[in-house]
Amino acid sequence: MKKLLATVSAAAVMLLAALYGIVLYNGPRMTVQPHLRSFQAVLPNLPAETTPVQIPEKLPSVAQASKIRNPLKGTSGNLHRGKVYYHYYCVFCHGENGDGHGPVGQSYLPTPADLRSVKINNYQDGQLLRAMLTGIGHEPVLERVVPPQHRWFVVLYVRSLP
Repeated sequence: MKKLLATVSAAAVMLLAALYGIVLYNGPRMTVQPHLRSFQAVLPNLPAETTPVQIPEKLPSVAQASKIRNPLKGTSGNLHRGKVYYHYYCVFCHGENGDGHGPVGQSYLPTPADLRSVKINNYQDGQLLRAMLTGIGHEPVLERVVPPQHRWFVVLYVRSLP
C-alpha cells in the first residue's frame, strides 16, 4: 500500500513538473508580443482643447536688456498673479519676503540674492528679467522652467517687494 501511495505521489509530482515545463517553454513570450518602437509610432491627433507647447521667447542680450521695459501695469490683479508665480517658482530659494532665506536656498553657496536690495532695485526691468532667468551658478534652469507668459508678472512682483 505504501509503495502504491509513493508511486502515485511521485507520478503526480512528475505530471505537475511536466505541465510546468510545458507552460514555461511553450507559454507566451516577449518575442511574440506586439511592440512599437518610438521612432515607428504614429502619434494621434491632439484633442481639440489642448495647445501645443510653444518655443520659449529668447532672452534679450545684455545690451538690449537695459532698454526693455515691463509691458504690464502695476494693477492689483497683475501683482496678485505675480505673487502666485513668485510662490510657484521663486519662494523656495528666495523666501517669502524675497530676503534670500528660503528653505532650499539655505543649502546654496552663495546664498540666493536678497531681492529687496539696492542692487536689485537699480536693475532696469529687462536686466532684472535676464538676471532672474539666467542667474548665477545653479539657477539657469529657470529660463526653461518659467514660461514666457509668467515672466513679466514675476518681475512686477519682485519690484513690489521693498
